[in-house]
Amino acid sequence: MSTTQSTSQSFEDLQLLQGGQAYFPALIQAIDAAVAWVQFETYIFDVHGMGADVAEALVRAARRGVTVQVLVDGIGSDTLPLQWQQKMQEAGVQWCVYSPLGTGLGGLGLLMPDRWRRLHRKLCVVDQRIVFCGGINVLDDLYDPNHGELKAPRFDFAVAVTGPLAVEAADAVALVWWRVQAGYSARQRHLSAAWEKFKAAGYGGRTRWAALPENAAPGAMPRTKATLVLRDNFRNRSSIEKAYLKAIGKSCREILIANAYFLPGGKLRRALIRAARRGVKVTLLLQGKYEYFMQYHAARPVYGALLKAGIDIHEYEASFLHAKVAVVDGHWATVGSSNLDPLSLLLAREANVVIEDRVFAEQLRGQLCEAIASCGSRIDPASHSRRPLGQRLLGHLAHALMRLAIWITGQRY
Repeated sequence: MSTTQSTSQSFEDLQLLQGGQAYFPALIQAIDAAVAWVQFETYIFDVHGMGADVAEALVRAARRGVTVQVLVDGIGSDTLPLQWQQKMQEAGVQWCVYSPLGTGLGGLGLLMPDRWRRLHRKLCVVDQRIVFCGGINVLDDLYDPNHGELKAPRFDFAVAVTGPLAVEAADAVALVWWRVQAGYSARQRHLSAAWEKFKAAGYGGRTRWAALPENAAPGAMPRTKATLVLRDNFRNRSSIEKAYLKAIGKSCREILIANAYFLPGGKLRRALIRAARRGVKVTLLLQGKYEYFMQYHAARPVYGALLKAGIDIHEYEASFLHAKVAVVDGHWATVGSSNLDPLSLLLAREANVVIEDRVFAEQLRGQLCEAIASCGSRIDPASHSRRPLGQRLLGHLAHALMRLAIWITGQRY
């Protein structure tokens, strides 16, 4: 049976993609070159602007006989407009919704704790040859469903990995697709045998592609090591958090993290504080614009202990920060969908790629440092400690509500 986390690192070829302006053209190019199979998972699939261009690429692929499977989250993605439903169906695109709330329950479905376990991964695997992984939804950089047109593009990243890692990703995506299609239950018996039958039907475990095809994208980096790390609610509940803890624990010079929704649990907070106290330069680039009440306010009470330990915190102000990336000591990096908050680390299906390569890590570090210098606002420890009583009360209220929500699900944080 295929496991949901890579247990060994493979040599890969990869590209760092910043924002939709880099990500969507690369994604569309790969889909247009597909010959057999496109597997797509995303939290949000929106057909405004560049999102429509991605949808058209999927339709083109299906029309020429490529198997196209799209799995979207039942909360993150609205129902497709009727014209797009018809276009997808006529082309043969297989479209599926992960854990829909249901028309009968409406918003009340969110009161059921099991419905908080969402599909937050952003993965696209093409022909088991290339996998795209990151934080970027199928959502135009200058549009937001809740805020309309944006003045500046979101700050976000994805990585394109060409090589054997794509085969592992294909099996992982196929397994979730199969579970959703089959109405998977954790109580099902003989799961291993069923998965083997599923692979025999052509949905997983196909022949591995060469590490670097002749038509590799221009600018692809030299071979490097990459690991696909997936978080789920079965075997890999803490996989992404453990990857962060291991890298932070081994750090000796610098930790640089950019994360949209930052509310780390005690283990991560203590690891960052210990690193700072032993002389590691720890810098955080976090969300500066108000987006959601819980995520925005709940993070502020956590800042105090981090600032006291000497950690630099900057808030991104140019637009919405949606990145979930990190660089440690100039050689370890991660790009993915996982925030450092309880929703990502305890409840959602997430996907990160962990990379051990100095060239890639320095490229990502350079882009983060540039964003901090040009768009970051440093939080002054003294000013933070003197923030108005109303702000402090909102912070503690949001933090308490977040902890209560996690307690209801039976999780510890």
